[in-house]
Amino acid sequence: MEIRILAENDNVLLKRKEVVFQVDHNQTGSTPPRLEVKNALAKLLRKDANLVFIKKLETKTGTHTAIGVANVYDSIEQARLIEPKYIVDRNIPPEKPKEEGKE
Repeated sequence: MEIRILAENDNVLLKRKEVVFQVDHNQTGSTPPRLEVKNALAKLLRKDANLVFIKKLETKTGTHTAIGVANVYDSIEQARLIEPKYIVDRNIPPEKPKEEGKE
């Protein structure tokens, strides 16, 4: 999986950076999981993965290229203030089910 930044815009008013990126996923074939892309994008931007929120990730038909839009915030408080709840929920890792004691 290879990520390339297509455009970056600093939004001073909302205290975030808006990023448009491209993911080439020839090796996997299918669109990579959102959390995997989020971690790779955070590493590329040298930011904490908790501050990166992927809003959109869409593979173009018939290609192995996905175009995505992400917001990178300065603080987690600012992100929770601005981002809708469904975007925040999409960008947190799923919880592992708790195993109950067998009786």
